[in-house]
Amino acid sequence: MEYWINLWQHIPEHINPNIFASGSLQVRYYSLMYIIAFLLTYLLVSYRIKHEDYDYKTETIQDYFVWAITGLLIGARVGYVLFYNFAYYLRHPLEIILPFDLTDGFRFVGLAGMSYHGGAIGVLIVSIIFCRRHRINAWRFTDLLCSAVPLGYTFGRIGNFINGELFGRPTDVPWGMYFPLDETRRLRHPSQLYEAFFEGIVLFIFLWGMRKKKPFDGFLSALYIIGYGSARFFIEFFREPDVQLGIFWGGMSMGQILCIIMILTGVGILFYRRERR
Repeated sequence: MEYWINLWQHIPEHINPNIFASGSLQVRYYSLMYIIAFLLTYLLVSYRIKHEDYDYKTETIQDYFVWAITGLLIGARVGYVLFYNFAYYLRHPLEIILPFDLTDGFRFVGLAGMSYHGGAIGVLIVSIIFCRRHRINAWRFTDLLCSAVPLGYTFGRIGNFINGELFGRPTDVPWGMYFPLDETRRLRHPSQLYEAFFEGIVLFIFLWGMRKKKPFDGFLSALYIIGYGSARFFIEFFREPDVQLGIFWGGMSMGQILCIIMILTGVGILFYRRERR
């Protein structure tokens, strides 16, 4: 038994995050996971359109996903800058958009730092614009998407795990792991896998099962916001806080503060839409 526990704990140290590498060019599994996430979400949404009472054209959904991916990437980057490292990027504004460390001889580092909450805001903004341009009921449209989106998170978080990033807090539980990017070399919670399971698989199963039972448009969207915010809030207790921020008042991380706002927003939408039906 001890052998298998030891094997499990050292898995991240034996994972090569690169599919292919040549000099400064790297093709990572992380990127592949995001491609899979978007493709899977698209297939699930297409399935709903074909088998449920939706009259959207396939071309419309394809067009929307281009908008959504753009909004996600821009929002996630801007969100990270504003929520997690504003002081640094205020001093190094070019690094917001340039994948180089300008303090170390123009060294390529990639766009390190993306925020889920910023990405969600970015997608929300482009979704509202898209729906208005195409004269689509935004609440009905987001309900269509929200039942499929969580399963994509599973692959995104697996990508974080393969990268060995966003690991959890120190622990002594036997399923803890050693991550190569952890300079302290301490056993830690595999919080990426917690998120992949609860924010991804569990939330997907719940929303997918509720997709035909919604009492009004906007119901699934509200449940998604509340569900993700709640799952992420509790998992944050096991996730290592960002080193530049640490813990805020009440022992909460920045992620938890944003999740509280998210949960309250979801509850507000739920009551608002219920009264408007």
